[in-house]
Amino acid sequence: MTQKQLNEILDQFDIPASITPYGNGHINDTYLVTTPMYIMQRINTNIFKSPDELMDNIENVTAFLREKIVAAGGNPDRETLTVIPTKDGKKYYRLDDQNVFRVYLFVVDTKSIENSKTPEDLFEAGVGFGHFQMLLADFPVEKLYETIKDFHHTPKRIEALKTAIAENKAGRADSVQDEIKFALDQVEWAGSVVAGLEDGSIPVRVTHNDTKINNILFDQETGKAVCVIDLDTVMPGSMLYDFGDALRMGGSTAAEDETDLDKVWFDKECFEAFAKGYLSEMKDSLNEKEISLMPLSVKLMTYECGIRFLTDYLNGDTYFKIHREHHNLDRCRNQFKLVADITAKEAELAKIIKSCI
Repeated sequence: MTQKQLNEILDQFDIPASITPYGNGHINDTYLVTTPMYIMQRINTNIFKSPDELMDNIENVTAFLREKIVAAGGNPDRETLTVIPTKDGKKYYRLDDQNVFRVYLFVVDTKSIENSKTPEDLFEAGVGFGHFQMLLADFPVEKLYETIKDFHHTPKRIEALKTAIAENKAGRADSVQDEIKFALDQVEWAGSVVAGLEDGSIPVRVTHNDTKINNILFDQETGKAVCVIDLDTVMPGSMLYDFGDALRMGGSTAAEDETDLDKVWFDKECFEAFAKGYLSEMKDSLNEKEISLMPLSVKLMTYECGIRFLTDYLNGDTYFKIHREHHNLDRCRNQFKLVADITAKEAELAKIIKSCI
């Protein structure tokens, strides 16, 4: 969009300001509004079909968090997202079906971390995501919409992969037979969490569902976790989704699209650091089955992301943003390398969880 169009959209929020692209998310287009400081995002309506439901979830969760933060003597403008309404009081502004915008208050004096993380960073991220879930433990989960249906329903992700293999829309299936075989060889254990949610042995909780370390803001000076961001996929689910997905990237020694697979392996020290932070907030809330599946959850979320990248590659790269040819295939291979390494270390990871508990 042109600068003029963006400024006209900002005017709908009664914010006269300069604006520049910001961040590197896979899904939404994000802009920094610099005077004063806000974040404006164009919601990807190809993925989030109902902006009303999406923003209802975010408003309900952040309002609930604000009450908890105020009661604890904290600063809600800093410790959770603040939705800025339009001039006519709406949660977002719709220019047309493809251009739907929202604005948040910018969380000042914070930083985000991409791939240059330390065990200390991982510990703080664990505290941050654990605290987020702990504060939402008594949120009425039935109030939340499922913004992306079956987002972490791994068996259905497997079925989507099988469909992509059969349809072979981009004509790429023959060139990725090794990846297809690896993906289908994991099917036996991949439904563990879904089965637990369905039979009630794993409780349904409010979950973030995209707990990458760059979805938490850290204090610029102290490095302490401040605010969990990117709440588009806040939905009912299992804490195992959040724990596993955080370590899918947090425990990897490389970026998720690193093509030199010799650089890609799973770091047990980072796993232990995050687990200690997370469990410092959540261990008293978890049941035995959740605790027992924490090591497997990391493998599960890494596998699930890998098959999503492979599915998108077979379908012609229609979901994730790509920045080069075969980008989704590179991501897939990277994730599958991690799955293999996590599998080899699973017993050691279980011992780490036991020691943290």
